[in-house]
Amino acid sequence: MAKEEKKAPKLRFNGYTNDWEHWEQVKLGDVAEITPGGTPSKNISDYWYPKEIPWLSSGEINKEIIFSTNDMISKKGFNNSSAKWINQNSVLIALAGQGKTRGKVAINRIPLTTNQSIAGIDPSDEIYYKFLYHQLTKDYLKLRLISSGDGSRGGLNKKLLNDYAVNLSGIDEQHKIGVLLSHIDNTLQLHERKCEELALIKKALLQKLFPKKDEFKPEVRYKNFSDAWEQRKLGEVTEYIKGFAFKSKDYKKSGHRIIRVSDLGKDSIINNNDSIFVTDEISKQQNKYKINKNEIIITTVGSKAELKESAVGRPIIVRNSLGYLLNQNLVKIHGKNNKDSRFIYYQLLQPRYSQYIATIQRGNANQANIAISDLWNYRIFITKHNEQQKIGNFFQQLDFLTTLHQRKLEKLKQLKKFLLQNMFI
Repeated sequence: MAKEEKKAPKLRFNGYTNDWEHWEQVKLGDVAEITPGGTPSKNISDYWYPKEIPWLSSGEINKEIIFSTNDMISKKGFNNSSAKWINQNSVLIALAGQGKTRGKVAINRIPLTTNQSIAGIDPSDEIYYKFLYHQLTKDYLKLRLISSGDGSRGGLNKKLLNDYAVNLSGIDEQHKIGVLLSHIDNTLQLHERKCEELALIKKALLQKLFPKKDEFKPEVRYKNFSDAWEQRKLGEVTEYIKGFAFKSKDYKKSGHRIIRVSDLGKDSIINNNDSIFVTDEISKQQNKYKINKNEIIITTVGSKAELKESAVGRPIIVRNSLGYLLNQNLVKIHGKNNKDSRFIYYQLLQPRYSQYIATIQRGNANQANIAISDLWNYRIFITKHNEQQKIGNFFQQLDFLTTLHQRKLEKLKQLKKFLLQNMFI
């Protein structure tokens, strides 16, 4: 008789590494009760009023934990439809849904009912609900692949889930794994909320630390500043250099990086796998195109202004001087005559700037462009240099804090991905 192959994940807690403590594969339906939901008829108002019982739709499975739902049904709607109670601490799974919804999972923190596109998975004593949630999170793509029907109309169902294979260790090890990964999830959510809060603060202060339309003083000011601001054209307070059309025959795999339109993210230069470079010699020849700290880069081609991620006219500010070179279809600017570039940049993040770009853009949604001469007519506010510096410094520090949380968030996501790959079979 062939010797049984013992399987275990690559990464385990201390005390769970003996050969006999291997994992086993079981059908999900053997260790959990699977309950699909149901939808009361929309044509019977009594099924929906009064609002008495929480009722969840698949589109709401967009977070790790469900504490509430947007909809409620009446007791009559519950009693006269296929809707069923889903217990607290069940794992919810989207059986169908638009886009990437199908196969998404969440932990249910309140007793509720669901529509027919969601099933509740109520674990038995053999499987810890947080452990099951994280294993199904890891298996998201596999769950989509086993869906019935084709890729656009198919879905999961109770039979497919009953037969779905899950890998189990002992309940104590399951508990340790589930608690650890849930702790990481909680920390991720804290950093996500912090980033969202900082974004809201920045948005509000961009409105309050700069004058509103047709006004010449901001709503909020630093102490000892009271003079009215003045409006000037962007071209009057900045100097610029348009990017250079580097030749493709000169591209190298290393050297001095060339920054193209595609290398700009929402607010920074991004790292691309297809980055292009030129030699030291060419870099020296085109030295005036080097990008310096606190210079503003603006795209002169892109999509229409309403498509913000790739929009023509979008600005970024250079955080560090790394010897990069500016390619064509970009322009770099900096403040002249004691005008703070950061102070100018943060005014270009206001809605009225993108609204202005929408009035001067030409072309179609896929390839719009703006003329430099039109860009220079955009009017910004100017105040005394020391007030400009204070405002520029403030927003710069706010951006640094946001970046710090974003980096922690990214590292936590990478850690979670590593653990999901290595703590399960």
